Amino acid sequence: MAKTVLVTGGCGFIGVNFVRLLLESREDWQVVNIDKLTYAGNLQSLQDVAHHPRYHFVRGDICDGVLVEELFSRFTIDTVVHFAAESHVDRSITGPAAFIQTNILGTFTLLEAARKQWLSEGRENRHCRFLHVSTDEVYGSLGDAGFFTEQTCYDPRSPYSASKASSDHLVRAYFHTYGLPILITNCSNNYGPYQFPEKLIPLILNNALQGKELPVYGDGGNIRDWLYVRDHCEAIVKVVEQGRVGEAYNIGGHNEKKNLEVVELLCDMLDAKVGMLQSGKPRKSLVTFVRDRPGHDRRYAIDAGKIAEELGWTPKFTFETGMDKTVDWYLDNRTWLESVMDGSYRQYYEKMYGR
Repeated sequence: MAKTVLVTGGCGFIGVNFVRLLLESREDWQVVNIDKLTYAGNLQSLQDVAHHPRYHFVRGDICDGVLVEELFSRFTIDTVVHFAAESHVDRSITGPAAFIQTNILGTFTLLEAARKQWLSEGRENRHCRFLHVSTDEVYGSLGDAGFFTEQTCYDPRSPYSASKASSDHLVRAYFHTYGLPILITNCSNNYGPYQFPEKLIPLILNNALQGKELPVYGDGGNIRDWLYVRDHCEAIVKVVEQGRVGEAYNIGGHNEKKNLEVVELLCDMLDAKVGMLQSGKPRKSLVTFVRDRPGHDRRYAIDAGKIAEELGWTPKFTFETGMDKTVDWYLDNRTWLESVMDGSYRQYYEKMYGR
């Protein structure tokens, strides 16, 4: 079925991969990408599809109600996939205001625009969908056993996860109060191409290539469930097309790993692909344990049984196969990584849009 999809935050890590997937696999879907182009929004990541006939980019803030409503009207938006969010936990600790503004007020602005456009008198909205992309961090921290399910009580521990929990509740309220056709997905840690190098895997990869220290919080024993970004994007398409309105779906990779395991595997892969350090030592020798961050949840693990049973989705990539593709991508795209690290990626859109 033909759709016109508003992708928010489509120049961010997961958004870029999602836009690419839609343009590759859904020939009758129009894609409208709105992105504020903050530090984590990289327009260069979509440079090669900028003139695609089914793709439209709009630089803008999802908190701008006038602009958002104009986009809904101009493009006759019938589907929203809402990625746009401040997402780095460390940044939320030092500067929480931006997280409240974007993650809560921005979500509210989008919900209001969808409600006005889709639920107006006489408007056909049976095929409209508002999918809110959230995180497993809203559930808090697990013990040594058990998994997050869609029934797990929320227990956020950082300003970031609290802002995402708030937006989840707001999205559900629009379903129960107004009948807005919403869907929510809560995913585990994503990794893969185009990820901004403040996150663990690209940060460690970049440092390891340059022979710099590899900082690991605490004792490195914090556990995350890792999800290859392509798997995540394919799951989101499944939920848009087949998910039950009003429902939430957990999306996980079935790949629980300690942070230290991730770092060591990455080091081993780089040693094998590009050789040891100039000193002859393995890159694991660069690991440096640093003071743990406040409120650092010990373990996350997703039970993705609901999406598997109802929609037939399971991840295609193991952690090892996904990491192999990820490392190869960064090695083949070092200019992309370097442009992000030195800030020159911003010059690409500053020439067109200004700062």
